[in-house]
Amino acid sequence: MSVTMVNTEAFSKRLEKVIQHYQLTASAFADSLGVQRSGVSHILSGRNKPSLDFVLKLLHTYPEVDLQWIMNGKGYFPKRNETVKVEEISDTEKTDVKVVPNLPKSMTDKQAPKIASEKAIRKIVIFYEDGTFEIYQNSK
Repeated sequence: MSVTMVNTEAFSKRLEKVIQHYQLTASAFADSLGVQRSGVSHILSGRNKPSLDFVLKLLHTYPEVDLQWIMNGKGYFPKRNETVKVEEISDTEKTDVKVVPNLPKSMTDKQAPKIASEKAIRKIVIFYEDGTFEIYQNSK
């Protein structure tokens, strides 16, 4: 069994990408994870290696961060979502689709990027991995 050590410099660069992606400061990022600000600073500077606890908090708070990507640069950030075949949607449901990135579980409304639209929402369809789905329609 071989053990691969984390390249601290490369990890810190990928962590910076995560922080920039959410337009957070290092301090706000640390607060979102519930870790000490100095701990994030030390990881970003390369002084400290990330602990298992830190990585687990990162993955829990930001589920679109892929473990393989953050640890060794393999994979994608943000995680690629599974696509739904267009044939699965009836012709009456087909419309322009705007993809909104997943927001971390801990992000508040004040921290969330503004994605407001002048358009009223008519219908939301949620597809589950087991093939089922739910439709929420505006009652207007």
